[in-house]
Amino acid sequence: MNNELIIDVNPSEVVIALLQEKRLAELNREKSNNNYSVGDIYLGRVKKVMPGLNAAFVDVGYEKDAFLHYLDLGPQASSFIKYTKLVQTGKQTTSNLMYFKYENDIPKDGKIGSVVSSNQNILIQIAKEPISTKGPRITTEISLAGRYIVLIPFSEKISVSQKITTNEEKTRLKKLIQSIKPKNFGVIIRTVAEGKSVADLDADLNDLMAKWNTCYETLKTAQAPHKVLGEIDRTSAILRDMLNASFNSIHVNDQALFEETKTYLRTIAPDKEKIVKLYKGNVPIFDNFGVDKQIKALFGKTVTLKSGGYLIVEHTEALHVIDVNSGNRAKSDNTQEGNALDVNLEAAAEIARQLRLRDMGGIIVIDFIDLHSAENRKILFEKIRDEMAKDRAKHNILPPSKFGLVQITRQRVRPEMNIVTVEKCPSCSGTGEIQASILLEDQIENNLRYITKELNEKTVTLCVHPYIEAYLTKGLFSVKRKWSYKYKCKIKMRPITSYTFLEYHFLNKNEDEIKL
Repeated sequence: MNNELIIDVNPSEVVIALLQEKRLAELNREKSNNNYSVGDIYLGRVKKVMPGLNAAFVDVGYEKDAFLHYLDLGPQASSFIKYTKLVQTGKQTTSNLMYFKYENDIPKDGKIGSVVSSNQNILIQIAKEPISTKGPRITTEISLAGRYIVLIPFSEKISVSQKITTNEEKTRLKKLIQSIKPKNFGVIIRTVAEGKSVADLDADLNDLMAKWNTCYETLKTAQAPHKVLGEIDRTSAILRDMLNASFNSIHVNDQALFEETKTYLRTIAPDKEKIVKLYKGNVPIFDNFGVDKQIKALFGKTVTLKSGGYLIVEHTEALHVIDVNSGNRAKSDNTQEGNALDVNLEAAAEIARQLRLRDMGGIIVIDFIDLHSAENRKILFEKIRDEMAKDRAKHNILPPSKFGLVQITRQRVRPEMNIVTVEKCPSCSGTGEIQASILLEDQIENNLRYITKELNEKTVTLCVHPYIEAYLTKGLFSVKRKWSYKYKCKIKMRPITSYTFLEYHFLNKNEDEIKL
């Protein structure tokens, strides 16, 4: 499969689009000031212990206290709490756990009050980002994820990904890790470690041990609440988790992130360094690669299918509902049952894609077109299961019910991706009243006159909707050419598909917008 990563950097956020065979498969937004990403490690302070909930609220610096349930403590919670106390009092003089004396594992059915108490400092990791009115969900079961392995302090267990199926490879990897891992650290071997050499695994392990040491050094002087160790940014996390031989290009429009990405690739996959390309085009990067158009088509309430069918996606506070409709699809040479199965199979693939794109979590109910044949219902269920297997989020799928409904639960660790695809009316800007559109040409010319005569700009780029660009450049003696002669300036036209119909902007020769 041909995978491309398109990265759009702007002052407030980084937007990352994953294209598979030129089709948008995932869209991630990373705020420039996002301090509560999944994987971040914090030194928090317990604010309240709630015996009725068997949970505690922990201050990690966010406006809402983080939620820590007893089941999220992890069996080694007492060891983590002891380690934190020893480091902060100066009694633990190294990040190495070789001589650290374990505490007993906490019971699975214990009470939160027996483990933590109010005003106690505790080392935690963000398990779920703040969503809506809720604070972060946290855990004390800290782990450090690398390219090939996941490092788990205060554990000796070595686990292998279930997706590695051959017993010989599982045994080989376990023996390799057993020979290089430090004492009192457990390891989960990831799927991408299959076939890798001891040198690759050792380099990854050393990198994670260096992170643990950084965590130790910061913890020594930290005052709660304080971020002890930040997870790598979303771009690097996607590369770490997904990079494989099918990636053939990564395009980024920012010099600094371009260098960072190349450096990161150099450490995890040196042979892939050359696939990173710096985009310098004048057209916005998402416009150039057709991402904006796909976003507009895929994030609305109605999603069309190639066959003529369509999906209706509705969001409520409790769950998400997706309705599958056959639309104007009609095959004279096929039965109603056959048509329904074809539309349902196509819809199943698109729904799996939509769940990844929008990062929809919780309960999803899908109303497929009714199928009367048990065999066809089985085919549909297997199709959904196969398509959802590509999703890295944890999920469960129930077979179609007697009402033809398929229910899916999907893990949500970040706020749902919600993009408004409807636009303000380009004529009235939402007011319900419009200026005469016949005056648009005069408005643009008046602004051009001001720019050339008052601001003395001799090279101007006019960014407009493609329809307006076509009108202004039509014919041998076009409006654009007349303006160039009249105002003795060089005018470049740039069509921008994401603009509203009557929107326009002027840029100077340095590509900076001219404020009017």
